[in-house]
Amino acid sequence: MTSSDKYSVSKFPQSRIASFDICAVSKLKHYVSVILEVDITDSRKKVKELKTEGLKITFFGWLLKGIATAIKKHPASAASLKNKREIIIFNSVTISTIIEKEIDGIKVPIPLIIKNADTKSAQDISLEVESAKKEDANRDTIVLNKKRNQVEGLYYMLPGFLRRAVWRYILENPKFAYEKMGNVAVSSLGMSGNVNAWFIHKSIHPISFGIGSVTKKPIVINNSVEVREVLNMTILLDHDVIDGVPMAKFVRDLVNELSL
Repeated sequence: MTSSDKYSVSKFPQSRIASFDICAVSKLKHYVSVILEVDITDSRKKVKELKTEGLKITFFGWLLKGIATAIKKHPASAASLKNKREIIIFNSVTISTIIEKEIDGIKVPIPLIIKNADTKSAQDISLEVESAKKEDANRDTIVLNKKRNQVEGLYYMLPGFLRRAVWRYILENPKFAYEKMGNVAVSSLGMSGNVNAWFIHKSIHPISFGIGSVTKKPIVINNSVEVREVLNMTILLDHDVIDGVPMAKFVRDLVNELSL
């Protein structure tokens, strides 16, 4: 890092370059944005009860499991379009989520790939995420729990237009994309706080979730007003592979899974 009286300059982490490219390529997707409020009061209580019973589980792990379960019921929600002729529906749910790491004094978001999330328990997913948080990362880290190969290392040496061509190739080959980054993305800006906010994120996955804040709000339950914990969530659904009615059914079942 270099500095002066007016500014400071730090080395740019390589993983952020991929983020810029994804933002550019995401314009090729035809997403429908769904903005949700999910009452998670009962599910948070359930997680706390499981913790007191000695189960190593986090609410984020519970949340990822609920998302995977809902997608398993509606696999078309995480399908991919190929050549505008075929829809590829995957038989399992692989989630790409983000773990924040400090590299050279800068906090950097790095992907973690959770394979077969639909077959894992909430505890298994929780342990996988917590293990990734403890894993060491450096400027060469692209994906946690995965060593970078030489081809991936060359990606960052390419000019921008070639890097974005790589991402377009990935999008045009859904099976390859699924192996590398899964079919579901989940990003979280923090699950607690006093700011009642959503965020509309960027993605190239078939389906993507933006997890906002958890706040307390008055909600009518059985004709009575109660203070409940509410999760703000944004979902990006690819309109090329799923239409309005199936979208609505998926969102309904997702809310049921997370509300419990």
